[in-house]
Amino acid sequence: MFDKLTERLGDVFRRLRGQGHLTEANMRDGLREIRKVLLEADVHFQVAKDFLKRVQEKALGEDVLRSLTPAQQLIKVVRDELQELLGGRHVPLRLASRRPAVILMTGLQGSGKTTTTAKLGGLLRGQGRTPLLVPADLNRPAAVEQLRRIGAAVGVEVHRTDAAADPATAAREGVAAAQSRGHDVVIVDTAGRLHVDDALMDELAHVRDALEPAEVLYVADAMTGQDAVNSSRRFHEAIGLTGIVLSKLDGDARGGAALSVRAVTGVPIRFVGVGEKLDALEPFHPDRMASRILGMGDVLTLIEKAQAVTDEEESRALSEKVRKATFSLEDFRVQLRKMRQLGPLDQLMKLLPGASKMALPDLDEREIKKTEAIIDSMTRVERNDHTLINGSRRRRIARGSGTTVQDVNRLLKQFVAMHRMMKKLGGRMDRRALRGGPI
Repeated sequence: MFDKLTERLGDVFRRLRGQGHLTEANMRDGLREIRKVLLEADVHFQVAKDFLKRVQEKALGEDVLRSLTPAQQLIKVVRDELQELLGGRHVPLRLASRRPAVILMTGLQGSGKTTTTAKLGGLLRGQGRTPLLVPADLNRPAAVEQLRRIGAAVGVEVHRTDAAADPATAAREGVAAAQSRGHDVVIVDTAGRLHVDDALMDELAHVRDALEPAEVLYVADAMTGQDAVNSSRRFHEAIGLTGIVLSKLDGDARGGAALSVRAVTGVPIRFVGVGEKLDALEPFHPDRMASRILGMGDVLTLIEKAQAVTDEEESRALSEKVRKATFSLEDFRVQLRKMRQLGPLDQLMKLLPGASKMALPDLDEREIKKTEAIIDSMTRVERNDHTLINGSRRRRIARGSGTTVQDVNRLLKQFVAMHRMMKKLGGRMDRRALRGGPI
């Protein structure tokens, strides 16, 4: 996600750093380049204009221009404004008002709404809740079966809806069933509809009024760019949304929808879909996303992903090794098998600071198995100290793993780059700790 945007913004900042001393003139040139990059990323025109106005006011101030590192100060200004553009802070679901709390899922046809409904159920189940999925898309019989199938895959119960009932009645019956069976959350999957279809929008409003939901979420396909932004706004005007879920964000290399939808609608982004796997739904954190866009990584999300497949003690040990840059190939081998549950390895590695500058291969399942084979062919001593692996050892490892020396070299180069970034991150964290600031 955001690959093109991250790359282009990185080019702009590298050129500014190469200027040495920044002046008001070359700062303005840089800001014009940033505006061009945002528009090419399909960011809404007015959103880009307002964003650059705020950045320019701060970037051309004395604090930046007189700084010893003006380029770094400009990056900080852009990062802070990106965070505000994306919503400022994480907004969790409001589920404490009553039991069961009702979440109404809405969206266009084909936006990934039914799959997202099941993913959200699985996410809440992992947080210790007992959700019930209620199918209210009765216009499309396959939708009910789809929700049952995906719900079973994520281990979440799906209510058996009467196909002859109208959506509002079916939804109310689902809530009543959840209440009698002790479920604390109900997620209602409604039919996909166009905002210009008055009859279907009236039907959706009727369902909302019948349920009085704690949350009304709109699932927007991030790959449709400005169409996702415009449809989100129309739904919000019609029924009053409380949150947006951007599905298929992993396929949106430009990022225009994510950067525009919060500013245009005023509705917070609650979750983002980052892959096809049923656990590939993440809570949306504006500060983390801003860091990702600028190639600064997202270590907090990486650690949270690791925590999902490790116990508390293992997670603490892993985060400490990342902080102290003592993460070895032996640790990598152990974690690799767990990380395979969390999505493509190259996407996980991009969460590391500076990883956007690495030459990361496209690691599919076959490549991951090759990586495991290479590490398995090393001795424990070699895995714990990769600097021992000289030419003859590399040839032996290649023979033992059925790969080539080039494959071994590529893995070691990738690991060394990752290790270097961990070391820099750990140094910054230690310096903050000495100053008494937040880590």
